[in-house]
Amino acid sequence: MALRFEMLAKASACHARLGRVHTAHGSFDTPAFMPVATAGAMKGLTPSQVSGTGSQIILNNAFHLMLRPGAARVRSLGGCHEFMRWSGPILTDSGGYQAFSMSDIVKLDETGVEFRSFVDGAKVHMSPESSMQVQQDLGSDIAMAFDDCAPLGAPQPSRDRIREAHERTLRWLERCVKAHRSDTAQSLFGIVQGGSDLDLRRASVQGVCAHDLPGYAIGGVAVGESTQAIREVVAFTAPLLPADRPRYLMGVGYEWDIVDAVASGIDMFDCVLPTRNGRNGTCFTTIGPVRLKNAVHAQESAPIDSSCDCECCAGGFSRAYLRHLFMAGEMLGPILASLHNIRHFQRLLLDIRSAIREDTWLGLETRWPCLAAGRIGARHQQEPDS
Repeated sequence: MALRFEMLAKASACHARLGRVHTAHGSFDTPAFMPVATAGAMKGLTPSQVSGTGSQIILNNAFHLMLRPGAARVRSLGGCHEFMRWSGPILTDSGGYQAFSMSDIVKLDETGVEFRSFVDGAKVHMSPESSMQVQQDLGSDIAMAFDDCAPLGAPQPSRDRIREAHERTLRWLERCVKAHRSDTAQSLFGIVQGGSDLDLRRASVQGVCAHDLPGYAIGGVAVGESTQAIREVVAFTAPLLPADRPRYLMGVGYEWDIVDAVASGIDMFDCVLPTRNGRNGTCFTTIGPVRLKNAVHAQESAPIDSSCDCECCAGGFSRAYLRHLFMAGEMLGPILASLHNIRHFQRLLLDIRSAIREDTWLGLETRWPCLAAGRIGARHQQEPDS
């Protein structure tokens, strides 16, 4: 296999594990958080700035790069590493979820997904085979299988739809395995589906893991269900996945979601939260979020988070100055906020890895008050008004 997973330590208080994943473009420590460079760029940030946050692996989106500038063009220019000047590992997701969620007109059948491009309105068809070709053209280190994800937001899909997605995902995985070239440095990960139905999750694990793949992912979470539902699905599913392969939870999430998932045995995460929130003036801190556009920060000389060593906080940029940048429409505001947010998540992952290595897992939440506060806030959001 082009990818190798090395287990280094386990926590005694839970299923958390410390490891390292080796790829053709270098290694990364796990548990790992992957910032999302959707279209081959981390919006507003250079690769060296992203690397400076402690990020060791990033995610590109096959759907977006397929539509613009085109996977064949990226291949002709040296692949995604050379194209965007990122020398470390890159994971590409298959584009399946975006095809379902981002298009107004979608036709889904056994052959794949047909949709209209958001770039020029042209009809595009994605299949397991074309997704594999796109990702191999991009040249990522890790490619994701093309799966059928049934979002759980309103309106809720029926159990029949969730079962259909689970069964189709297994059939499509067969086609992905056949289409993916095994003689390259790229590794293929399978994706477990099944919604919040634990019986379907178990069946999906059995079907996906029937293929001897370098890694496995849990998909179909953080797509509209509650924080508690996410926790239950992950806690049930993660221990069923092979212990000697990296386990990836797709699209998650907030700090407490990540910590709970690591405790269940998850090794890899990605989410747009740090950069999307940063661009909109919300910054994460060890005690909770800071909304820079609020007037209370207009004369605040303190940094976003005095405990953070990012370029923004360590550089002495005040909340008042950052608020001014956002109110004035200056691009430096989103840049500094995004840098801080990515570093915040990487600091959390550093502390998680230290807690596993030193077997001090139970003390993690005292160092990160935002974990308990976030869980309480999530519960309140889910409770109906009395």
